[in-house]
Amino acid sequence: MVTSVALENCGDLGIRIDRNGRWFYHGSPINRKEMVCLFASVMSRDSEGRYWLTTPEERGTIIVDDVPFMAVEMFTCQCGRDRVISFRTNVDELVTVDASHPLRIDECPETGEPMPYVTVRDGLEARLTRSVYYELVAKGHEEILDGERAYGVWSSGTFFALGRMDECD
Repeated sequence: MVTSVALENCGDLGIRIDRNGRWFYHGSPINRKEMVCLFASVMSRDSEGRYWLTTPEERGTIIVDDVPFMAVEMFTCQCGRDRVISFRTNVDELVTVDASHPLRIDECPETGEPMPYVTVRDGLEARLTRSVYYELVAKGHEEILDGERAYGVWSSGTFFALGRMDECD
């Protein structure tokens, strides 16, 4: 017989992840990467958008300014429609871009610049660093989708639009 143990809710844990993926505890940076990776391994996001760290005994919320991870390195193999694109995050997780781990592009409301994201796991995303995004854009090409010209990349058999071509003209 399996019994369900109620987790103790510790409330706000005093941990914040800034826009650049840096972790802080009560305002002080967490500089030990091993600690950050450990915390990241027990992170989740609920349907209301709250971020949680959960252990077998307790759980608590953390503040995330944008998304919890940064995609800091890109790997590719093959080319064209057979290309497979993967990213390494700042917590050394590897994610391959596919239908379950899609790319999405938002626009910065202040500057209008693209803000690229990839789904890492369980509703958690990584924002691509500027250099990784430029590397990704360099791998892109034009496709016709639903009668419109789009610029993007193929990965794992799926096309991911990075922008419409009329935006670039």
